[in-house]
Amino acid sequence: MTASASKARRSVAFGSGAVTGAIGDSITVIPLVVALALLTDVSLPHALVAFGVFQVVWGVRYGLPVSVEPMKALAALAIAGALTYAELALAGLVLGVLLLAIGLTGTLAYVERWIGEPVIRGVQFAVGLVLLETGIGLAVEDPAVALVGVAVAAALALAGRGKASALAVALVGVATALVVAGVPTPRLPGAPPTPAFGEALTRATLDGAVAQLAMTIGNAALATSLLFADLLDAEVTPDELSTSMGITNLIAVPLGGIPMCHGCDGVAGKYAFGARTGGANVVLGVGYLVAALFATPALVAAFPLAMLGALLAIVAVSLARNVTDSGNRALSVGIGLLAIATNLGVAFVAGIVVHFAWERMA
Repeated sequence: MTASASKARRSVAFGSGAVTGAIGDSITVIPLVVALALLTDVSLPHALVAFGVFQVVWGVRYGLPVSVEPMKALAALAIAGALTYAELALAGLVLGVLLLAIGLTGTLAYVERWIGEPVIRGVQFAVGLVLLETGIGLAVEDPAVALVGVAVAAALALAGRGKASALAVALVGVATALVVAGVPTPRLPGAPPTPAFGEALTRATLDGAVAQLAMTIGNAALATSLLFADLLDAEVTPDELSTSMGITNLIAVPLGGIPMCHGCDGVAGKYAFGARTGGANVVLGVGYLVAALFATPALVAAFPLAMLGALLAIVAVSLARNVTDSGNRALSVGIGLLAIATNLGVAFVAGIVVHFAWERMA
């Protein structure tokens, strides 16, 4: 198919698929953003505004149901307390520069060649383990509340909607918070938080950025490009996606957003729920912007932490099970276990070295 024929399929249309498809990406976004707002200094209203704006921007730009979701490795490390808000923000800016440079120079294939698919799967597995450890720690503080979250997830799974289980648990938590805190009066987010970047020049920032780069290249650029071709017969190059992710972070993070990327799981989620054009992005973006008006500190504080634990455990399992698709499961599992024993950056570098040696031996 020619590029012009591919582009002809792109549009921003509004129908039932745009509304239901919007749910598919929120499955990936809402659980992690709520967790970051509860456990870190991330401002939920500002994060929602950033997601809302860039859902609309990239939906209109590509004319496709492109995903805009948190950078999961960085989010997981921040949720687990391994990154401060300033370190999270600085890592997002560093990645913004790197992704923009990689995309504009067309060097993505060269970078990917050094990382390897088993290493990417290993990082995903490690992120899943980090989230699972944090989730269990929160859930045991109030097992009864956590069990409610598990029951909701189980009911969705039995109904054949297991992919929406994390979002359903998040919505139950929000409903609980509304009962406790009441419906807040809508208000504008105000000035964005100011991270102490001078205190963020740390090894943790570097480790997080390096590990996230692997997931972003593999999951957000290469895999997403392939998925657009497979599902929608649309040609979007990995370098285009890298460029748009770089732009997103360089604009969003200084305005109070969190590090964001595209992702194949978000695209798959939107498609599975009926999205076929960028209309789903516009619908979801407007929804995020409206939600930002009601995301007050009192409402965030009323969200039950034990249910958040169950929510993180569900997201963790969803991420960790990607290891079953690895071309070298032993290496991928080893990277995950090493990350828990040391840190994600060390495990990532060790994984690259072992994978390179394995390929040379083969």
